[in-house]
Amino acid sequence: MTLLNKAILVTLAAAVIAGASVVYLQQRSTLPVNAVNMTGEGVEQLPEFSFTDVDGNTRNSTEWQGKILVINFWATWCPPCREEMPLFVSLQKRYAAQGVQFIAIAIDEPGLVRDFYDVYSINFPTMIGGADAIKLANTLGNKFDSLPFTAIFDRKGNSHYIQAGQVTEKILIAEFDKLLHQS
Repeated sequence: MTLLNKAILVTLAAAVIAGASVVYLQQRSTLPVNAVNMTGEGVEQLPEFSFTDVDGNTRNSTEWQGKILVINFWATWCPPCREEMPLFVSLQKRYAAQGVQFIAIAIDEPGLVRDFYDVYSINFPTMIGGADAIKLANTLGNKFDSLPFTAIFDRKGNSHYIQAGQVTEKILIAEFDKLLHQS
C-alpha cells in the first residue's frame, strides 16, 4: 500500500469516526427532550444529601426543610437543560415568597457550571456532583440517567412529581398550585 493510499485510508477512517460521534451525541442530547412523566416512581421521602455549590460551600438538603423543593439535575452541554434555566430563574423569583425553592445539581465541570451560573444570573442554589449526583437522581426515580431530570417534593419532603426530560412552565405551575393549596 502506498503512502498516499494509507493517508487516504486514515483520513477516511477519521471522518467515519467523527461522523459517528456527531450522530451519537445528537441522539443522546435529544433523547431527554421527549419528556416522560414518571410520577410515583422513585422514593417516597426526600433522602438527605450534600453537594458543593458553585462558591465551594457544602450545602445540605436539610437547609430547605419546610419548603416546596424543586430539584433539577442538569448539565451545561445539555440543550434542554439550558432552555429550562431561564424559566426556573423566573419561577424562583415568582414563587419564593410562597415557599418554593429551586435547587440545581449539575453533573458537569465546576468551571463551566460557574460560568453558566453567572451568565444566566441564576437565583437559586446550584451545586455540582458527579457519580454521587447520578446516584441521587436514580434514587429519586431517574431510571434512565436522563438529563434534565426534575423532582418536586412537598413541604414535608414527600415526593410529589418527577419528570425525565424538559419540564414546562404549565406543568410546574399546575404542580405548585396543587402543593400551595394542600391543607
